[in-house]
Amino acid sequence: MKLAGMHYLHVTLKPTIEEICQSHKSCEIDPVRLKDGESLESNTENLRQYVDRVFSVITKSGVSCPTVMCDIFFSLREAAAKRFQDDLDVRYTAVSSFIFLRFFAPAILSPNLFQLTPHHTDPQTSRTLTLVSKTIQTLGSLSKSKSASFKESYMAAFYEFFNEQKYADAVKNFLDLISSSGRRDPKSVQQPILLKEGFMIKRAQGRKRFGMKNFKKRWFRLTNHEFTYQKSKGDPPLYGIPIENILAVEPLEEESFKMKNMFQVIQPERALYIQANNCVEAKAWIDILTKVSQCNQKRLAVYHPSAYLNGHWLCCRASSDTAAGCSPCTSGLPANIQLDIDGDRETERIYSLFSSYMSKLEKMQEACGSRSVYDGPEREEYSTFIIDDPQETYKTLKQVIAGVAALEQEHAQYKRDKFKKTKEHPIGDKSFQSYIRQQSETPAHSM
Repeated sequence: MKLAGMHYLHVTLKPTIEEICQSHKSCEIDPVRLKDGESLESNTENLRQYVDRVFSVITKSGVSCPTVMCDIFFSLREAAAKRFQDDLDVRYTAVSSFIFLRFFAPAILSPNLFQLTPHHTDPQTSRTLTLVSKTIQTLGSLSKSKSASFKESYMAAFYEFFNEQKYADAVKNFLDLISSSGRRDPKSVQQPILLKEGFMIKRAQGRKRFGMKNFKKRWFRLTNHEFTYQKSKGDPPLYGIPIENILAVEPLEEESFKMKNMFQVIQPERALYIQANNCVEAKAWIDILTKVSQCNQKRLAVYHPSAYLNGHWLCCRASSDTAAGCSPCTSGLPANIQLDIDGDRETERIYSLFSSYMSKLEKMQEACGSRSVYDGPEREEYSTFIIDDPQETYKTLKQVIAGVAALEQEHAQYKRDKFKKTKEHPIGDKSFQSYIRQQSETPAHSM
């Protein structure tokens, strides 16, 4: 999540965290810690507003959650539901224990560790963030006795403000979205989740042979199941595109119809041309449609940036309406994405974890080998391992163990070489100084 979700975390939390740090309002609700002149009621209201703000930006951010995280959350949810079939909420709690407990809550608690703030926060702001983090963590946990989960009586009393069904519903909708929208089958969630709606102008698609291709104002509605339009809000849909049929969502050049703020939703048979109210709305629709469809198997790599009119594409002049696109599709990633990650350091951490637990990995490999060839009573030392596919797990562990062993050999050889060179060129000797100069002139990549 640190590697894949840092940009998502910044987009979601940074503006609100910065506001909390700059406004510097007192939010202490522990009566013992109150300073002279502070009002418990005023502090409680300040904290409630901050929690509401943070909760809102998190639960509305589902469509921005990175696809790789959505994929993992989907697998996690399915595995948990399969294993704990009697627990109806496990598909939510399995995901929330990662996204809330291990992602959002730590970032709110220590924003400087996630580059949300440049420095450590002052004691008062740190206390405010601690209280916000605790509340958000409990809201996300969906535990049935939430007030009882607080050791402090003042936190239990404060939580009563959020003891409403709308908060639980918002969390469930958010968790449903991030554990399904990044999948190829968005209908794995039975209830469609509304993502965006509003009036726009669409060009008739010419589905009828002699129909006129004119422009009409329609109410558009996007869920994680389909993209539809109707005459007015609340009317039955006139047309719908299943999410899995969206091949690309791209801007449409103004020259096509001499109209601004247009974009196209490309389907297998044709493209739906739409005009948004303004450039901001057009970008918002393109972003959210791209996000919700970007895992479709048949997404296009190229498209036509202009329309097909009068027997040819205006962009490349190709005469066939089925001609392949002439421009590359834009990727769904934001252009300003930046990751402050030290790749070497993270790789070394992974290596050190494997190395530290090598005996456990080897024991697990033995357990896989035993289960693959032996169906009798299980040996006691293997009973702690839960392995769904012993053969595949065995192969993976074999690769990991071989990789770590190869790295250890490289390290040992490197140390021997360094020791040998140090003996040949003792420290302080002229030959050592000459050796150091040679090393400093050697390009880093060759070392």
